[in-house]
Amino acid sequence: MHWLRNTWYQVGWSSELEQGEMLSRTVIGTPLVLFRQSNGAVSALLDQCPHRFAPLSMGRLDGDMLVCGYHGLGFEGSGQCALNPHGKISKGLKVGSFPVVEKDTVIWVWLGESEAELDAVPDSSFIEAAPEHGRIYGYMPTKANYQLLTDNILDLSHADYLHPTTLGGMMTNSQFSIEQQGESFVLKWDSEDQAVPGAFAPEIPPPQTGDFSIRVEWHAPARMILHMAAKPHSERGEFTPQSYSPTLHNMTPETETSTHYFYCATRPVNTPPPEVMALITKSIEHAFVAEDKPILEKQQERIGNRDFWSLKPRMLSVDTGPVQVRRLLDKMIEKEQAQSGA
Repeated sequence: MHWLRNTWYQVGWSSELEQGEMLSRTVIGTPLVLFRQSNGAVSALLDQCPHRFAPLSMGRLDGDMLVCGYHGLGFEGSGQCALNPHGKISKGLKVGSFPVVEKDTVIWVWLGESEAELDAVPDSSFIEAAPEHGRIYGYMPTKANYQLLTDNILDLSHADYLHPTTLGGMMTNSQFSIEQQGESFVLKWDSEDQAVPGAFAPEIPPPQTGDFSIRVEWHAPARMILHMAAKPHSERGEFTPQSYSPTLHNMTPETETSTHYFYCATRPVNTPPPEVMALITKSIEHAFVAEDKPILEKQQERIGNRDFWSLKPRMLSVDTGPVQVRRLLDKMIEKEQAQSGA
């Protein structure tokens, strides 16, 4: 399978997992069930009872124990069986468990063969740096390979054509640059005196034109932070670091042809009032759900289960970022597989 294993994957938002509830989600082909223990900690188990392989997520929680709904076996957060109504608990009666970290409102899981690297949990502290009403959380399951969704963020020229009324209008003619920083990339787009996209109209009302600066940080395997700054063209001066509003775009592979798309747009500085944030939220959700999702899923339908490169795609200048990222990620995956003997 074409994905990294020794890395942290976002499996959900903290808000998705309330006390006493379960969350079932497949990550890189591995079915997981998550639940929050009485002390607030999150546990992640293989969503498959070792008895007859029924999904544990179809069972129930009894305190800090997950009870299988088929034959009543109970498992602790460690995966060890703690209840067998039918007899003794054998040594092998346990289910796989996985390291979990909850940080910056994000729940991360480690599915790698090597020991979990706790110091490598991604930093998303910018989310909590924004006031609560200045955060736009989203989860968009998409029936497309995670790298197609990554390409979508690394090639923002598509916004002028796919999102003409919401996010597009200033990308095709912007100045673009890309810089590799170790095993990461930073992509930048800058444009001046442009028509204001619909999503920014509440902040820069027409007929004003705007100046825009966008940079995207890509981190393997598919985590991107998009920093956007916008101001009326009539306002002189350069953008400052405080001018940028970051948005998390995190693509967690579910299978080879489906992805968990997590996003969180923030407005940490000069946060618009709630009624304006509601308008921005509506524009973003429309762009993602009504415009991005359908075309990405149709892309995947056309590709099917074939390898992307085997189709010999005809690349354009706007593909510089996606191509460099795909090639680096391919090398990282090949290196990991060689080290594991896969």
